[in-house]
Amino acid sequence: MSGRSGDPNALRSEVFRRVFDAHWATVRHHIEGVVGDDDEVTEIVSEVFLAAWTRLRPARPPGKVWLLRETDRRLRARSRRPDAARQAIEAVHAGLSGDPEAPGRFGRSEVLRALGVLTPLQRRIIMLTYWDGLAVGEIAELLRASESRVRKTLTRAEDRLRETLGLEGTGNA
Repeated sequence: MSGRSGDPNALRSEVFRRVFDAHWATVRHHIEGVVGDDDEVTEIVSEVFLAAWTRLRPARPPGKVWLLRETDRRLRARSRRPDAARQAIEAVHAGLSGDPEAPGRFGRSEVLRALGVLTPLQRRIIMLTYWDGLAVGEIAELLRASESRVRKTLTRAEDRLRETLGLEGTGNA
């Protein structure tokens, strides 16, 4: 019996552990941008990593973009539930406004109004950029779009947000 004939799942388990350790926080944070209930966030994270385990090929483990696509599939499936829109609004507000006592922050109605003027693609790119902290290249890969399209859409979205929030000329969204 050779040293390689031990546990046949040892390599698979080790690769999965590395994927999980490297991307768990990113996947969870991505979900928290849409789902307000901590138990539901935990459930979706579990579903995403179960899918990753099920489809895992040790020679080609899933990366951040694959995991976020899988997360988005799970979120779309859950978004058909009636309370999903309210939860998304609450999560966006919490993420964008932070401490309501902090100076220069906007309240729920201002954030919702500002996000409401954006197209769905602009809102998505704003959330991926500022909530998930993804770079333009990562967003382009996730959305299967060109980097120039993502950059252009992001710039337009930031301009519209600044205008709607009365921040024209400040350079901050």
